[in-house]
Amino acid sequence: MITELSNPSVFMRDPQRVQEILQSMVKAGSNTVQVISDFDMTLTRFAFNGKRCPTCHNILDNSKLISNDCKEKLKELLNTYYPIEIDSSRSIDEKLPLMVEWWTKAHELLVQQEIRKDLLAMVVRESDAMLREGYELFFNHLHEHSIPLLIFSAGIGDILEEVIRQAGVFHSNVKVFSNYMDFDEAGVLRAFKGELIHIYNKREGALLNTGHFQELRTRPNVLLLGDSLGDLTMADGVQDMENILKIGFLNDKVEERKQSYLDSYDIVLVKDETLEVPNAILLYLTGNK
Repeated sequence: MITELSNPSVFMRDPQRVQEILQSMVKAGSNTVQVISDFDMTLTRFAFNGKRCPTCHNILDNSKLISNDCKEKLKELLNTYYPIEIDSSRSIDEKLPLMVEWWTKAHELLVQQEIRKDLLAMVVRESDAMLREGYELFFNHLHEHSIPLLIFSAGIGDILEEVIRQAGVFHSNVKVFSNYMDFDEAGVLRAFKGELIHIYNKREGALLNTGHFQELRTRPNVLLLGDSLGDLTMADGVQDMENILKIGFLNDKVEERKQSYLDSYDIVLVKDETLEVPNAILLYLTGNK
């Protein structure tokens, strides 16, 4: 049906179920579809030419806006908490308070740096941030077909928006839920706005933004893209959902985590740095294939 689903990077626990969901969504029509996606390591690359690509936080952490002392402290936090985040032997309940601790400490460090808003575009321009291969088709096709794209990120919204703006794909159908910086009148970072969004509380974030999902209640068919098990709750705010097709990018610690991803996502893409499979699905859902 979709030839890309037989790519070597594609793994499915139940291919028959995937076909059924796709057929049901095609039948309902693309005007009933919405896309909900994570950002870091989902719409952006995990690595390029063997080198890790930066997340929204990394873009800032590695920039010249941050002092060396602060860089060291942020690195210590990463070395302490990232292994916990990807440890498949720990439960989400166990990880949750530790992730809050990590994000909170990191944000406090960033606020101390008195970052200027007018320098963020330069920081993104000078970084190694890269959207996945095929991103133009992904963003442009959704826009052309008026399919809403909700990007739901535990990263930094200001940086995330700048990455897609500089890539020329920040279209009117894109909405972002993320952690946004709060600047004073002089344009200096003083805090982060609102409730903290971290990797394991996206469900709460989804439920807080009921207005967004209320507007989209005529779109009960969801294509969800993520790279962590915490991303699976991003669609919990969707009202009267009919179908959901969950695509998971498994970028790291593949052997330890493959089974849990196969149990949770409909389609698992292993070490695939492209949007080839999501794009093929979008083309299929919009009758272009």
